[in-house]
Amino acid sequence: MNRRALGLRAWLWQRLSAVYLLVYLVFATVSLAALRPGSYAMWRAWMSDPLVGLATALFFGALLLHAWVGMRDVIIDYAGALSMRLVLLALTGLGLAGTGLWVLQTLYSLHRG
Repeated sequence: MNRRALGLRAWLWQRLSAVYLLVYLVFATVSLAALRPGSYAMWRAWMSDPLVGLATALFFGALLLHAWVGMRDVIIDYAGALSMRLVLLALTGLGLAGTGLWVLQTLYSLHRG
C-alpha cells in the first residue's frame, strides 16, 4: 500500500471518528437534558444502561482514535529526527492506551455495581 493510500485512510478515520463524537455528544446532551439527573444515583442509573454504556465506550474509543491520528500526523510532520518521532509516538501511544484502559475500568466498575 502506498503512502497516499495510508494518508487517505487516516483522513477517513479522523472524519468518521469526528462524526461519531458529534452524534454521541448530541445524544448525551439531549438525554441528560430530558432526564435531568438530580443526584449521582440517577446519573449512575443512566450510565448503567447497557446501550448508554456501549455508546459511551464507543465514544471514548472514537476519541482515542481521533487523538491518535491527529497527534501522529502532527508528530510525523513536525518532529525532525526519526528518533524523536519514535519517542514521541511511543509516549503518545502509551498515554492513549493508559487512558483507554482507565476508561474501560471505570465503565466496567459502573456496570458491575
